Amino acid sequence: MTSPAAQETRPAPTDPSYDPAQYRPGRTIRDWEPENELFWKSIGKKVAARNLWIAVPALLVAFVVWQVWSVTATSLADVGFAFSTSQLFWLTAVPGLTGGTARICYTFLGPLIGQRRFTALSTVVLVVPLIWLGIAVQNPDTPYGVMIAIAALCGVGGANFASSLANIGFFFPKRDKGNATGINGGLGNVGVSVVQLLTPIVITSSVLAVGSAQHKADGTPVWLQNAAFLWVPVLVILAAVAWFGQNDLDVASTPFKQQKIIFRRKHTWLMTWLYVGTFGSFIGFAAALPMLITTTFTPIDAAYSAATYAWLGPAVGALARWAGGWIADKIGGARVTIISFTGMALSIIGVINFLPSGGDHGDFWGFLACFLCAFFFSGIGNGSTFRQIPVIFRNQHLKGLAEGTPAYGRALKQAEMEAGAVTGFTSAIAAYGFFFIPAMFANSAVTSAMWGFVAFYASCIAVAWWCYARQGAESPS
Repeated sequence: MTSPAAQETRPAPTDPSYDPAQYRPGRTIRDWEPENELFWKSIGKKVAARNLWIAVPALLVAFVVWQVWSVTATSLADVGFAFSTSQLFWLTAVPGLTGGTARICYTFLGPLIGQRRFTALSTVVLVVPLIWLGIAVQNPDTPYGVMIAIAALCGVGGANFASSLANIGFFFPKRDKGNATGINGGLGNVGVSVVQLLTPIVITSSVLAVGSAQHKADGTPVWLQNAAFLWVPVLVILAAVAWFGQNDLDVASTPFKQQKIIFRRKHTWLMTWLYVGTFGSFIGFAAALPMLITTTFTPIDAAYSAATYAWLGPAVGALARWAGGWIADKIGGARVTIISFTGMALSIIGVINFLPSGGDHGDFWGFLACFLCAFFFSGIGNGSTFRQIPVIFRNQHLKGLAEGTPAYGRALKQAEMEAGAVTGFTSAIAAYGFFFIPAMFANSAVTSAMWGFVAFYASCIAVAWWCYARQGAESPS
């Protein structure tokens, strides 16, 4: 909290030096001091909340676009597309590759262009791959290469996460950053469950259909294009709301030449390793689970339907992210991160034990329960790791400085800038989990891949404990 002496040196929210017009929707805010308690209670909290709750639905639908192939791919064979199981896994994996790469760009473009403008533009551009997808799925002769190209473009939806969370972090004071990014990221992640839950429903509705029906082998009509076309008007509306309702922050406007210093910070790379373990697992498992259920259990019992159960995992993980950020604000991010990796490792060991093996058909319900636990702990870790980042960089930059001094102010601004850039960069690298996990299932035995995840989680526990949780750690968080 800002000291009384420091507050006296700053203009009060009613001071003429503050222009009230700058805090209106659609404006650029020059004066933003969330750590100033008087400013926060009178002006900042309301403005920050408005920007947060506009960001949440825009991010949710961006996740819908990113994940639409995870469920669309499971229906292609039913309507005459002659793709192999491996090819279908690749269709679910490719959006992760482009999403992660685009996130790296979005991390640095958002502060450069202005987050209000960038949120609106990055939302409306997602209309393009959805329209193309809606056209392509109506023709079973559409070449596989075209489908891969569409999947790649849909992956750009995942990039919005990096810019959105970095932006929202600037609006909130230190004590609320974990909760705010947990809400934004957690409810945004719900888009994974929304698309997996709604797609099997909307593709059977002729009322929503634009274009011709496809037919299953038994003659049942479906409209796969509904899964894409449904979201086009939603994206246009959300882009308009962001453009006219959010704000740009001058404090968040930073050229790349200043942001690139994060690549010289060792904590950038340590936290990237940890976030790959949490979010990389969450998004990779979410992308792969529908196909994993379909190819592992459906031949044994048709009741094991990907459409019925796959959405549960991402929903659990997304809501747990919110809790993870809140708990981390209370007891410390590093402790919660260690708990999350321990839970994930034990959950995946459980998944392995319930997989079919040899003549054993496995246990679907045990498999599903353990996977839901893995999603839960990944969500907890998503929230705690994102809470750690701003704390670590504040501790590094503000060490030994007196609050309220000019040096403290400059260091605080630098810490906020680096924390925002690191938040975006770690999310970009972790997004590659969307690509690598389905790709691993497409090219290796499921059990071997699972044991690889367990080993990786063990390394994350070691990093989190040694660097951030043990007594005497350089930067406890």
